[in-house]
Amino acid sequence: MKDFLWNNDDNQENSITETLEMDLLLEGLYRISGFDFRQYMRSSIHRRVHNRMQLEQIRTITGVLEKVLHEPAFMTTLLNDFSINVTEMFRNPEFFRSFRKKVIPELRDLPEIRIWHAGCATGEEVYSMAILMEEEGLSHKTKFYATDMNEPVLNKARSGILPLSKMRTYTKNYMAAGGTQAFSEYYTTDGHFAYLKPSLLKRISFLQHNLVTDHSFNEFHVILCRNVLIYFTAALQNQVHELFYDSLSPNGFLGLGDKESIQFADCAQKYADFAEQVKIYQKK
Repeated sequence: MKDFLWNNDDNQENSITETLEMDLLLEGLYRISGFDFRQYMRSSIHRRVHNRMQLEQIRTITGVLEKVLHEPAFMTTLLNDFSINVTEMFRNPEFFRSFRKKVIPELRDLPEIRIWHAGCATGEEVYSMAILMEEEGLSHKTKFYATDMNEPVLNKARSGILPLSKMRTYTKNYMAAGGTQAFSEYYTTDGHFAYLKPSLLKRISFLQHNLVTDHSFNEFHVILCRNVLIYFTAALQNQVHELFYDSLSPNGFLGLGDKESIQFADCAQKYADFAEQVKIYQKK
């Protein structure tokens, strides 16, 4: 029994030490780079840090902090590890089907439509919306703003180049989302990669923007931030929701991911459930 108690205390001490190390690492990253991960969900950050420790054969989080302080290239690598880049074209097709059926009629008579894709990763979602707006005859008056904190990821998004191996899945998603054309009309291929039509990309501005530390930069009719907020603490989610509310035009639309909700946000009462089953809300 004595040995068990000792081991339990030892494990608790290790946990406290690692928590402190993580606090210091995230504080160091913020002070040096300006990127603030202090209110990200620790479980997600913990996985990414420990994965990098394995790859670099670093024994402690303090060792990670030391490399951050003295090796700028390593700091960039770690920041890229923290970036959330999981996405695909027409992901959750029912969202795009509902957007086409319910939101498009509300946008059609606007003289200009501004859509912000926050946390756009490698661009697949904004590509999808560009296709949808083209099929609805609205591309000529739509401006897309796709933002992410990760500049290398944005560069990839700007290229409009996708692995050909993913196009079968994307085609299925597109058809399930209510696509009206042959999906292959939107890209060319060399047998290895798919190259999106330049006309789809010309109205998209890819910009570096940090949801945690940066402010509103325009007024938008639609803001889409899907499957990003799940990585934030409740306090940080509230902060970002205030940013989105301030950035939406009157009667503008907010689209969230299928595992996200505005229900517990401080500004929840300022929205109406427009298509709640697919997490589309309208600013009151």
